[in-house]
Amino acid sequence: MENPKQCYCGWKTKGVQYRGRMSPVDTAIQVFDKRKIIMQISFHTDAFNSVFWTFEKCVEWAAANDVHFIESGIMDGVSWAHGLGYWPHVATFEDPVALRKFMEKHNVQYSQIDAAFPLSGAQGPTIGVPYVLRTIQWAKLVGCPCIATTDGLFAAKGYTDDQAMELMKWCYGQIMELAEKNEMIITIEIHGYYTTKPDLLGRMLDFFDSPYFGLNLDTGNTYIAGQNPVEFARRFGKKVKHMHIKDVTEQLSATNRGEDTGIPISHSAIGDGVNAENIKESLKIVHAAGFSGAISMEVEGNGGPTIEKSLRWLRKTLAELGIPEEKPTGLYWGSHAFRS
Repeated sequence: MENPKQCYCGWKTKGVQYRGRMSPVDTAIQVFDKRKIIMQISFHTDAFNSVFWTFEKCVEWAAANDVHFIESGIMDGVSWAHGLGYWPHVATFEDPVALRKFMEKHNVQYSQIDAAFPLSGAQGPTIGVPYVLRTIQWAKLVGCPCIATTDGLFAAKGYTDDQAMELMKWCYGQIMELAEKNEMIITIEIHGYYTTKPDLLGRMLDFFDSPYFGLNLDTGNTYIAGQNPVEFARRFGKKVKHMHIKDVTEQLSATNRGEDTGIPISHSAIGDGVNAENIKESLKIVHAAGFSGAISMEVEGNGGPTIEKSLRWLRKTLAELGIPEEKPTGLYWGSHAFRS
């Protein structure tokens, strides 16, 4: 597997040569002051599942609220809900170039595409890997720098933990071969049986030493699994390439903490739940570790009010922590996850 030279975001660079030429990602990072460690506010379009918006309407919401980064799921096929405009995500049959141009008109770009089909079980190699590979090719054309992947909610049936680790290492090997050729970042999201256990997650993050491989730190999934997001931030801060910012209601915490490994969509505005201080401390820690990237809100939007309240809290929190929020102008190919 190839090992491309690394670009560093947040520090000065004269330009990293990528196989004898300037990397397009490296070229893009020169549009802002590299002496600053910045963060970009993004959001997952899951926020608008309940109101049956289209992806395009989510882009328009982002532009209206001065949000310039977006994350969505992707479907490798067709669905009546998507075809009728009741699903705020994208599909691989759509024209990624046309969609990118639509987003450019609104000064919005992808921070990450969610292709988190579980890679930890028997269907990982047969369904999960091809799905992620096709997503890489589509994401490259739409201008997305990052793709989220994950494990299953439960231990893989018929596999010991060691066997599941070997299976996932093989899966990620297939994925990373194409990802590096396309300069695409692959993140492991904390969401399942293996990724919510810090020692097993550590083994997964050690599968490959590549600037295109790292962690999507999810504050809500970590918390609901009975873990401490702050401890994950301390241990894995230098591996973080993208974040999911998710709070947790007091009721859900009381009934489900330590029982679940993930929250499909949080019904707590960010800042209103029991995880708010953990989120704030986690942001402080990863910022100190050098993370300069996208922090994606995952919250039930209720058609706008809840996610807009979350946005206000997140902007206020970044300001209190002294973390600049990036608001790019024009086409900006996401360099944010490239750092040592």
